[in-house]
Amino acid sequence: MVIKRIQLALIHVAVAMTLVPINSTLNRVMIKELALSASLVAILASLPYLFSPLQVMIGSYSDRHPIFGWRRTPYIALGLLLCAAGVALAPLAVYYLPENTLLGLFFSLLTFGAWGMGYNLASVSYLSLASELSGEKGRSRTVSVMWFVMIIGIILTSVTLGHMLENYTPQTLATAFMVVASIALGLGLAGLVRLEPRYAPSEGEVLPQTEKRAQWQGLIRSVLKNRQAKLFFIYLILLLAAILGQDILLEPYGGEIFHLSVADTTRITSIWGGCFLVALLAAGWLERTITKRGVARAGAITAITGFVLIAGAGPFALSSVFYVGVFLLGLGTGFSTTSNLSLMLDMTTSQVGLFMGAWGVANAISRLIGTLLAGVVRDVFAYAFNTPLVGYMVVFLVQASFMVISLFMLPHIDTGRFRREAQIDLSERAALANDAT
Repeated sequence: MVIKRIQLALIHVAVAMTLVPINSTLNRVMIKELALSASLVAILASLPYLFSPLQVMIGSYSDRHPIFGWRRTPYIALGLLLCAAGVALAPLAVYYLPENTLLGLFFSLLTFGAWGMGYNLASVSYLSLASELSGEKGRSRTVSVMWFVMIIGIILTSVTLGHMLENYTPQTLATAFMVVASIALGLGLAGLVRLEPRYAPSEGEVLPQTEKRAQWQGLIRSVLKNRQAKLFFIYLILLLAAILGQDILLEPYGGEIFHLSVADTTRITSIWGGCFLVALLAAGWLERTITKRGVARAGAITAITGFVLIAGAGPFALSSVFYVGVFLLGLGTGFSTTSNLSLMLDMTTSQVGLFMGAWGVANAISRLIGTLLAGVVRDVFAYAFNTPLVGYMVVFLVQASFMVISLFMLPHIDTGRFRREAQIDLSERAALANDAT
């Protein structure tokens, strides 16, 4: 199983690698070098999250329709191809935008859409495969390995991309994106080799997981009937919209306000990722000392401080303060992610698939809200005050306020009460089912 975990991690890394050029480097180039609207960039970057509801349909279809005996491998391979193609062609598409808006917009939507569709297609398929290969007992270890290797991959991709863009030109950017896309595709396809066993169901046999996926949307509605689950759902949306929504503007902010080069702003992702990784490793030890809720609180306070420093560094063009803010934001994100993931697992009870589905929806909604809000707010305030600085500052302060609200919500989240409510809801449904029969 060790080799299979490494292969699954390679696929996870391959998909994550394509996020770095799209979500860090290209958005900076579009906003700073090409002077495009941040709202337009936000719309393009949010396409994967607009497509995320399709994951249910994709997963359900792949459950029932194996190709040549494989239920996951063909869909993962197609997703990887779309991700790589989207990344490789994205620079060529966006450079059309200043010259021919309509044609450039068409090609940009096409390439970003291909990447977004590939991201969802590959993600749901390799996560399903990871679950099937690992079994219930080995699932947490497999996910841990995949996450750890993914963060390392993001850091290395950011550093490599930054090195390749030391002397930025449109040609070097296109070449760098092509290299990243090729490496990602190669790693992903290598991870697929002999990973999934071929399956040949007998006639009339129902393949595993088909029924669970078919009921997914109804089960999510059932989750939201639980008051504690609904509170945690809203809490997660606010928290994740803040710590993930900044991603689209952090690099353009560094370029426009602090005059950092494309290479320097690309490396911001590696700084953030390194701090995230340190916090991820330290959070487990801290939870034994100050509890999960305490780590979540510390993470929120650290991230809020990071946002305030990032916003406050702008008027004085203090790049050193900006980097300290990025450092604290990475630590805060790592602590918040780990502790809230632990709280989430405490709240899944025996219905793991049900509640994990709800938290997945919260993640997609928060990324969509955070990305779109960041782009629109930046443009509105930049236009109103005739300077991009105000737009960036307002966005980071709004995100800090989201974190503050989530901090006040945290004490009201009671995992014990959640479990009692979940048990009541389950009993009620069982009683209704019994009456119906």
